[in-house]
Amino acid sequence: MTEPRGGQYAAAGVDLAGAETAKERIGRLVAGTRTALSVGAVGAFGGMVRVPPGMREPVLVLSTDGVGTKVLVAVQAGRLDTVGEDLVNHGVNDILVHAATPLAFMDYVAGAGLSVEQTAAIVEGIARGCRAHAMALAGGETAQMPGLYRPGTFDLAGTIIGVVEKDSALHGDRIAPGDVLLGYASTGLHTNGYSLARRIVFDQMRLGIGDRLGDTGQTVGEALLAIHRSYLRSLAPVIAQVHGLAHITGGGIAGNLVRILPPGCEATVDPASWTLPPLFHFLQQAGGVSVDEMRDVFNLGVGLIAVLPPESVAAAQAAAAADGVATWIMGDVRSGQRAVRFAR
Repeated sequence: MTEPRGGQYAAAGVDLAGAETAKERIGRLVAGTRTALSVGAVGAFGGMVRVPPGMREPVLVLSTDGVGTKVLVAVQAGRLDTVGEDLVNHGVNDILVHAATPLAFMDYVAGAGLSVEQTAAIVEGIARGCRAHAMALAGGETAQMPGLYRPGTFDLAGTIIGVVEKDSALHGDRIAPGDVLLGYASTGLHTNGYSLARRIVFDQMRLGIGDRLGDTGQTVGEALLAIHRSYLRSLAPVIAQVHGLAHITGGGIAGNLVRILPPGCEATVDPASWTLPPLFHFLQQAGGVSVDEMRDVFNLGVGLIAVLPPESVAAAQAAAAADGVATWIMGDVRSGQRAVRFAR
């Protein structure tokens, strides 16, 4: 007697038939992101892209990251596509700080008990983010790991590949005293601080995913699942005028801005230069979180900081406004110890 396909494996929690169906749907999503630089077949063991022609000295820029425990909010809300788009936009910003243009993306989804529809939703968000940046989803991996993950849960990570001319790459070494710090508004938490945010919202305040969240004008789900903003279109028109860029992720403003400061430069941030968004007010008040911890954990409404000479500020703000992104001067660079200091 022939055992049904996947009999023992299915009993162990791995659905091979479902995995094949998911792969077919994912293959169609991947095919929809192919660009003129794509090489090879969809579904091959490796994804391939060409370096754009005409570059003098191309340098590949790579970054790998995840979206952390934001996936748990997505599961609770029953909407899994947004975290896929978060993942792509996070990666785009990470290589944007080096002035790189995205070429290709690869994802990794690992979980247990995810349905075909759930898996497809995650990858649809990733594909949507790739298409928005004319970037190929070159491949990835979907792994079912019962025993390692609780049924219905998953982790999500991705690797982005970009390219920049060697002499155009940003490293922060051009930053100098007298430069201005230009803040770019975030859409919310982006992809950081969710362990603390979830503890405050769900454990301490006992709110549900559909409840109103303080004075945000949004439900819990809407506020916590707001998509991580990409700043590529805001910066592309003026990237040559920028001296340095900091993507504000885990570690907050100080922890990320200091990474691009050269020796002898101190960045001074004026927290009175922008209004703290209601979401962060709520988390601080409801959770009894100190100012110092808020600054360490959250982006406080600042998704990215550009460091640039004063004469370039107007052009940078105009480019961001054209992309619908609010900006403001939030400080400057002075001579001093390599550090980030809050004015108050």
